Amino acid sequence: MKKLIAEALGTATLVFFGCGAAVLAGDMVGQLGISFAFGLAIVAMAYGIGPVSGCHINPAVSLGVFLAGRMTANEMVMYWAAQFFGALVGAGILYVIAAGQAAEAGAAYQIGAYGLGSNGWGAAYLGGFSMTAALVFEIVATFLFVTVILGVTQTGGPSHLAGLAIGLTLVVIHIVGIQVTGVSVNPARSFGPAVFAQGDALSQLWLFIVAPMAGAAMAGLAFRGKLLSAD
Repeated sequence: MKKLIAEALGTATLVFFGCGAAVLAGDMVGQLGISFAFGLAIVAMAYGIGPVSGCHINPAVSLGVFLAGRMTANEMVMYWAAQFFGALVGAGILYVIAAGQAAEAGAAYQIGAYGLGSNGWGAAYLGGFSMTAALVFEIVATFLFVTVILGVTQTGGPSHLAGLAIGLTLVVIHIVGIQVTGVSVNPARSFGPAVFAQGDALSQLWLFIVAPMAGAAMAGLAFRGKLLSAD
């Protein structure tokens, strides 16, 4: 139960801080600031809840860890449930705050097609990249992200630097990919905001589940097959 509470809390924090930077401060901090918000949220949670649950806070990471042989299927499914629940909580908290700001300004809050930092693609989304570009980016970026996670946390790895390495990797991924998809590499992170935004964000959610899971599976199997592991 401690592990599940930690995973829910960590995922809620990631969504709240990362998507919150985009929604509440995006005009002031820009793409670089949003990138660091996601990355630093990971760093904080890695050291805060890492000793409890390993700080996956991402269904794709849990899949990679499972396929690498480091957790059971039952544990993975329970982690998924906690992560998706946490993402909903984080997005809900962000929605309440964002709506409160709009109300104070005298205007009704409108989430919009891709509100609350939702992921997406197409002509109406940020850089206007195609579905193919979005699919390729999310698969490749998640593969690299999970590779770093599995590599730095393996036996003999620099575990004391794991949180920093993982967080900075997520920063770089966001710097490169925000204009492409808003960056998911995490089905739960995409799920929470999309449930509230509905519309295009929800209809395109499938890609941000399928692609990150595919990328994570590739990384997990690479470690299981000893292609990238140190031993």
